[in-house]
Amino acid sequence: MSEHSVLAHVDEYLKVGIEYECSDIHLPAGYPPAWRRFGNLSPIWDDHAPLTEEQTESLARSFLDDKRWEHLQKIGDIDFAYASDLGRFRASIVKQRLGYEIVFRIITTNIRTMEELELPIESITPLTRYQNGLILITGSVGSGKSTTMASLVDFINKDREDHILTLEDPIEYVFNSKGCHVNQREVLTHTESFPKALRGALREDPDVIMVGEMRDLETISLALTAAETGHLVLATLHTGNAPRTLDRVLDVFPTDQRSQIRIMVSESLRGIISQQLVPRADGQGRVLALELLVNSAAVAATIRDGKTFMLPGIMQTGKNVGMITMDESLRGLYTKGLITQEETLYRCEDKAQMKTYFQS
Repeated sequence: MSEHSVLAHVDEYLKVGIEYECSDIHLPAGYPPAWRRFGNLSPIWDDHAPLTEEQTESLARSFLDDKRWEHLQKIGDIDFAYASDLGRFRASIVKQRLGYEIVFRIITTNIRTMEELELPIESITPLTRYQNGLILITGSVGSGKSTTMASLVDFINKDREDHILTLEDPIEYVFNSKGCHVNQREVLTHTESFPKALRGALREDPDVIMVGEMRDLETISLALTAAETGHLVLATLHTGNAPRTLDRVLDVFPTDQRSQIRIMVSESLRGIISQQLVPRADGQGRVLALELLVNSAAVAATIRDGKTFMLPGIMQTGKNVGMITMDESLRGLYTKGLITQEETLYRCEDKAQMKTYFQS
């Protein structure tokens, strides 16, 4: 391919991204246009010159309205859902040393079912049928949390006859009301912040509340209160496994409140789904490694006593309710030949134990 000229509108790059099944498109000053395919970031075209400050500014202006452009000038960054004829995208623009950096997450608008995602349906379905409590979906950025969350909300939408309220930043998947009545609110577009939206949500008589992300003490505290007062709350966190998730939730609270919060969490938690997307051994995309913690009497007692380090042991003995640790999930994928030994070792929690497993 000859030297590439800069395309006039971001949609032209997004079209390429969709065609080649990318998860993200990056348009940064000082670097050529890039895409993330199957977890790896690389330039779209090898011979493309780095984008200049003027070019990224022109691309930003190509799809920002005046209000968003002013916000970007004043604050220095902006996140929002961008929709065009091509589909829906999570757009993020930041001002940086060399100019603007524009990043798009390509949102697959068709919501995938739990079967399609190969989630452990028989273990997760009971969690979605509670009238109250907290379900957490955790993992690092780009681990498929939003996809799993959408799948669970869509299942509830078909399975129940209730009021679902989603609070998102930004709205990614669009849910049409099926068995349930669904309301979707976007932070900054329809409401000022997650805490404000959660406070308002409790007056809207919802049965199920989906919180895009539990970012701070106030949001976590309100989500726990909602879970305790008769709402089923689904939320995401950027943590790697169940013990770390619980530590993260408890650690945001002041020390003098922790014993009370431990009791609240031990009573309201329904389950924690932690996930990673691991590159497949054959190079054809990625495969889901999933850890599942289900709140049992033993789990609740461990949370109450502040002994989260004991959870992996409890999870190994909780197979009858579908519990599985991340290491067991990775081992299973390796045994099926889906992922390499290197990836298994790199992503597991207990490296020493995994090395022993490989040597046996």
